[in-house]
Formats: sequence, C-alpha cells, structure tokens
Amino acid sequence: MLQRNKWKLNFFYLPAMVLFAVFVVFPFFDGVRISFTNWSGFLPDYDFVGLHNYRQLFTDERVRETFINTIIYGFGSTLFQNILGLALAIFLNGKFYGKGFLRTAVYVPVMIAPLIMGYILFFILQFSGGALNDVMILFGQDPVNWLGSPTRVIIIIVIANTLQYVGISMVIYLAGLQNIPGMYKEAAEIDGARSWSAFKHVTLPLLMPAITSAVIINLIGGLKLFDIIRALLPASPASGGHSLSTYLTFQYFNAQRAGYAAAIGVFTFLFILIVSTLVMKYFDSREEQML
Repeated sequence: MLQRNKWKLNFFYLPAMVLFAVFVVFPFFDGVRISFTNWSGFLPDYDFVGLHNYRQLFTDERVRETFINTIIYGFGSTLFQNILGLALAIFLNGKFYGKGFLRTAVYVPVMIAPLIMGYILFFILQFSGGALNDVMILFGQDPVNWLGSPTRVIIIIVIANTLQYVGISMVIYLAGLQNIPGMYKEAAEIDGARSWSAFKHVTLPLLMPAITSAVIINLIGGLKLFDIIRALLPASPASGGHSLSTYLTFQYFNAQRAGYAAAIGVFTFLFILIVSTLVMKYFDSREEQML
C-alpha cells in the first residue's frame, strides 16, 4: 500500500518535468545544434558548418576580452559579496534595536530587477545629465565620463553587482551563524580564546556549508552577469566592459550571427559548469577536513 502511494506521488513530478524539458532541456540541445550552423537568426535558410564557429570563437579577440571581463565579474563580485555579506551577518546577528530594519534595507536591492538597477545607475553616471555629474558641476568640478573608460566601467559593474546582491550572502551567513550551537562559543570563552581566535577556529569551520552555498550562488550569478551591463553600455562590444553574455546578445541581434552566438552560449555554459563544479568540490573537501 505504501509503495503504491509513493508511485502515485511520482505523478506530481510530471508537470514540473515536462516544463523543465520544454523550456530548458529542448532549448539547450537545440542551441547546441544551431551552434554548428551559420544561421542568421532571422532567415529560414542555413547550412551546417561543423566546428567553424568554435574555431572562430578561440581566435576572436572580442571573446578573449569579454572572457577576461566575465572572470573579473564572477570572481570579483563573489569575493566582495562574501566578505561584506559575512561582515554584515556578524554585525546584524547581534542584539540591538533596529536590526530588523537594517536587515531589510540590505536585502531590498535583491528584489529590484537587475535591468532596472542598471538603468538607475546609468541615469546617475551618464556624462550628460547624469545626477553625479550635476552634483559635481554644482560644486564647481568638471564632469567625468564615468562610463567612457573600460577599466572604470568594470570597477563600477563589480561594485554595483556586489552591493545589489550582498543581501543574499548576508541571509545565508545569518542562517549559518544562528545554527551554530551556543555551547561551542561558551567552550571557547572558558578556554580563554580571544574573539578572533574563536571566530577562526570555531565559527568559521562551522560556517563552511554556508560559505559553500554563498560562494557558488554568487559565482554563478557573476559569471552569467548580463542585465546591468546591458543597461549601462551600448550594444557594441567595442565600448569595452562587456561580458560573454552581452557579447552573445550582440552577435545574435546586431551582427545576425545566431550560429556563432549559440557557440558562445555553449562555451559559456560549459565554462560556468566546470568552474562551479571545481569550486564546489574544493569547498566540499574543506568541509571534510574540518569535520
């Protein structure tokens, strides 16, 4: 009877599995197929070109530039999000008036669509009519072309992405801190451990599952960063600061090279899959060492 009920419960998975297959699995494999063609994305005619798109991908100077930018966005944002998120979690884990409001304030940017956040930032930083330059002119300073330098743009995007999603790291670390039994901290105090020593040898090892979750979530989000870059920069990759995701969009809609865009998409997917798997295995091994 129990086995029969379990079998009936499996039917509840079917709608989710069908939706996943239709909207994720089929488009992915169709994208892989398109990556072996010269399809424009608009015309019905195309030819299979084999590995031509992939060979061009590894010789494309723009792919190299956007790949480096993607790594900076992924690992840079992850580093700052986790350091700041952990610091905020430790601070907001204390007992003081107004901590609930502060927790909400830190998390609110997460609920704003990243494209909207990007446009808000654009209207602040644009050279002509930007709010920041208007303030500088008001105080007698010359306006700055904040989005004119690729290096400056990359720094701005990393900072903006960090501040928008630091709330996710904060929530994960708060949950981890609140799940640490108080007896461990009490034992460290009895042994005479100082605050930093107790944090390093007691709190940090017990936070490893939370660290793993936060790092993987932030890393994947940073490596596939798209919306805020698309809002801040023109479509042309010549402006600098673009990621693989935005360069893919340029190749599809502007250059009308859907086959090449699909090849970039497959490469991006495999890169994120390999990096996230390796990072997860590393942190899993760290967790095992600390047990």
